[in-house]
Amino acid sequence: MDSTNALGEFLRARRELVQPEDVGLRGTGLRRVPGLRREEVAMLAGISSDYYLRLEQGRDRHPSVQVLDALASVLHLDTDATAYMIGLTQARSRKAPRPKPEKVPAGILHLLDQLQMPAIVQGKYLDVLAANPIARALSPNFAPGVNRLRAAFLDPRERELHRDWTTATVAVVAGLRAVAGTEPDDPRMAALVGELSLKSDRFRHLWARHDVRRGEGARSLLHHPEVGDLDLYREKLAVTGTDGQVLVVYHAEPGSDSARSLALLGSLAVGTSDELRSGTPTRTGAED
Repeated sequence: MDSTNALGEFLRARRELVQPEDVGLRGTGLRRVPGLRREEVAMLAGISSDYYLRLEQGRDRHPSVQVLDALASVLHLDTDATAYMIGLTQARSRKAPRPKPEKVPAGILHLLDQLQMPAIVQGKYLDVLAANPIARALSPNFAPGVNRLRAAFLDPRERELHRDWTTATVAVVAGLRAVAGTEPDDPRMAALVGELSLKSDRFRHLWARHDVRRGEGARSLLHHPEVGDLDLYREKLAVTGTDGQVLVVYHAEPGSDSARSLALLGSLAVGTSDELRSGTPTRTGAED
């Protein structure tokens, strides 16, 4: 992940996503590049073409907030993307951040064990740090040690699990972009982005869009091989006192088919857990 001209890369990527008709311009003539031309962005933002060119080329990296707000309006950026763009212009220490051990607080571990719905704790790099039994029953990629970003793009089982895989991958990359923007020189983040850019065409395409979205709750449409379709709510709760850890909880609408299927999955998870503790196979049918 190259941070030497992060603002310029962001501006170029975002203007390529805006069509002339989106901003009231007539799309006449042959266009060699997608989206808006540089001079069109400059005109609509009320700045000179030369100044905008300097921004994209990285020759001016600290425009005023007024200029950034004008560009955000032209590029149809939402609140998250605008805040991200402004953050790219802020001065940062050149000292590389020291990696910190990701230890889940004891109280969160106790809470995890008491929850009767799938729940995991994930770190800032989307590593699963802890998971309760029903979460592991929901997906093998909810096991501690699994990186959810790698799994999403490199494990075929994730595409089979997520009925909304296309939408889910857009959201996860946009969320990663929001995190990465705060620490563009983080070597762990750079290595993760580099690896997935090489191994996954879809990740590379989504990363190049520079979509930005803060982590938030959403719906997850899943298909589990044992209990069938599950329409679940996914909530993300920040774990205070940690460096970006999040408690992710999945739950269903009370009384719904998904709630009944989730309860069945919980029963299967308890049976598997008891079997592992006792070393004795759990009976699943009548004796011969």
